[in-house]
Amino acid sequence: MNMSSLIEVGQQDLATIEGAGRLDLNPAAVYLAGLAPSSRETMRRALNVIAGIVAPEGGADYMGLPWAQLRFQHTAAIRSELATRYSHTTANLTLSALRGVLKAAWKLGMMTADEYQTAASVERVIGETVPAGRAIPSGELAALLNTCEQDAAGIRDAAIIAVLYACGLRRAELVNLDLSHYEHDADSGRLLVHGKRNKQRYVPVVNGAARALADWLALRGNAPGPLFLVVGNRNRGGRMTTQAVYAMLRTRATAAGIPAMSPHDLRRTFVGDLLDAGADIVTVQKLAGHSSVETTARYDRRDEKAKAAAVARLHVPYRQRVMMAG
Repeated sequence: MNMSSLIEVGQQDLATIEGAGRLDLNPAAVYLAGLAPSSRETMRRALNVIAGIVAPEGGADYMGLPWAQLRFQHTAAIRSELATRYSHTTANLTLSALRGVLKAAWKLGMMTADEYQTAASVERVIGETVPAGRAIPSGELAALLNTCEQDAAGIRDAAIIAVLYACGLRRAELVNLDLSHYEHDADSGRLLVHGKRNKQRYVPVVNGAARALADWLALRGNAPGPLFLVVGNRNRGGRMTTQAVYAMLRTRATAAGIPAMSPHDLRRTFVGDLLDAGADIVTVQKLAGHSSVETTARYDRRDEKAKAAAVARLHVPYRQRVMMAG
């Protein structure tokens, strides 16, 4: 069976499913429905990448592919194309989505166990990349907090910045926090964080982060609802969005006169600073909510510092001949 025949069958199947209103018979729809809301759009895009590979002329999107008819020769060809076009991380994310849909097709009775396991057995794409983003020096963190004035937005933003750094939260985890998720006394507390794949973890809140949150809560009040509220516009009192947090951080960085940063840069710095301070990597993994120690290790800056120190021992016998201006 070639890719063209797959697409033709897929379009017929899609028409039948949509006409009957039976998205529960589409393995792609079933797979996406089982994901956390924060992951669905990412995996939907991944499935559309596969659709673009199978149907390069734009003959179908992910809903129109006959996923249950994919066999190893098809998934191997998809893997090969992904490895050619994308980084190994993007390719493996897309292959994960592919395996998820194949598993849904098997559970729906559309594939035998052998057909599913063989089609899903394509290997991961091997590679290694330097993590995107940057670590935030302590001076930049202080400059960022110094832009937060003693008004509602400033007090809230200071608390957000403090929690992003001192607790290492993802943007989605931060905006999904409710007041009830924060257990605290006068000096410290802990947050019950709902992470990826519905995993929960407790993260301590101490020192400056606890003080920043205390100031925000004194202003916010004890009304149930989101921990961090919208202030100063027509949506006042509502839950902040992940994009609002991202935009706030960039605005604060501009005001502080420092390079742009993202919320994930603060999370990266949280992990790196803990490891630099001698924290056990397994403990850091649990605090960050990483699924594996390998993920946490990618944030470890100690190896880079060791390499820099080693290279600094080399002597290059070069005498500068051009005087620098200024």
